[in-house]
Amino acid sequence: MAQASESAVTIRGTRRGLSITIGAGEWQELLSELDARLAQGTAFFSGSRVNLQAGRREINTEQLRQLIDLLRKHKVELASLLTSSRPTAEAAQALQVRLALAETPGPQPVLRPVDQDASDGILVHRTVRSGQSLRHVGHVVVIGDVNPGAEVIAGGDIIVWGRARGMLHAGAMGDEGAVVCALELTPAQLRIGPHIAVSPEGQRPRPRVPPPRGQAQPETASVAEGQIVVVPWGNR
Repeated sequence: MAQASESAVTIRGTRRGLSITIGAGEWQELLSELDARLAQGTAFFSGSRVNLQAGRREINTEQLRQLIDLLRKHKVELASLLTSSRPTAEAAQALQVRLALAETPGPQPVLRPVDQDASDGILVHRTVRSGQSLRHVGHVVVIGDVNPGAEVIAGGDIIVWGRARGMLHAGAMGDEGAVVCALELTPAQLRIGPHIAVSPEGQRPRPRVPPPRGQAQPETASVAEGQIVVVPWGNR
């Protein structure tokens, strides 16, 4: 029991403020430990905003509501939630908790601090490198390249102001009306909603409406008549 409580809750200061990391263990015991830790430093924590790091742990809506209520009891506001679990992200959406994005060298999905409303988007001003992953419930705009081995997954549209050569999934929550736009669209895999187009060796997925031959040019991918169509940007 001592080992479980030792790693269940970690509270530390970061450049973004206070961070609470949730570890393994039974949920109610974890809440009890967090309650005790916050009670020990009431004067310090009162009025603060914290960022919750849940990792891969799956937290349902009721559990997240319990955690939020516990923080409120100590006059602490949950500022954002970082998770690599889809059920936890969905619970955050349901309770209008802001999701957070962290960069990682591994292939784990990651999320960035944004308003949770799916109509909102994030702007990523860098190249998404091999092994990195961006996930967001709304739109994603990348000012840079998406390299082979990288992935961008969005609940809305994806716009890449550069070369898109990794895996792109727009409308990831089932929106077939989402689009993917890039200055050079040659993804290893392209998905829109439930539809998938795979290109061998980084070549452009075969479109239903072929783009003009010649040098690479900005293109838009969308779904038409049940399949992914790629056309010159602006010709939709």
